[in-house]
Amino acid sequence: MKNTKLELSVGLFVLLGIAAIAYLTIQVGTGSLVSGDTYLIESRFTNAGGIHPGSSVMVAGVTVGRVEGVRIEPSDFSAIVTLRVLEGLQLPTDSMASIKTTGLIGDKFISLAPGADETYLKPGNRITLTESAVDLESLIGKMAFGAVDKDEKETK
Repeated sequence: MKNTKLELSVGLFVLLGIAAIAYLTIQVGTGSLVSGDTYLIESRFTNAGGIHPGSSVMVAGVTVGRVEGVRIEPSDFSAIVTLRVLEGLQLPTDSMASIKTTGLIGDKFISLAPGADETYLKPGNRITLTESAVDLESLIGKMAFGAVDKDEKETK
């Protein structure tokens, strides 16, 4: 009788542990663990390759938000990335948004570099100073086939 109760309690404990791990995995995957009040801002990129909803938004290596969505601007075919950042983060209007990679071929994220302006971005404002994603495949192709040397000779 005691063995059955012990086995039942251990099984229940393991089941609760698995449920907790599954819950945390889902929360981290959707970016829901960014705590506190947030607001939305946008940034315009010519190439937003590798950025998707749920990608991290960082300032100085600290996660301060998540990418809410990515869409195309029909007027100029640029990528508009909607960012959800912590409300306490006061970003100057001359801040810069860059698409960076964790490691050489890792996951992409948005890195925000605060500017020095006295006015701050309000919810719904757009960051205009951006740096698009580096297309690593085309860089490697240019280096492998010598297209970089040809471009340099043509410009001289």
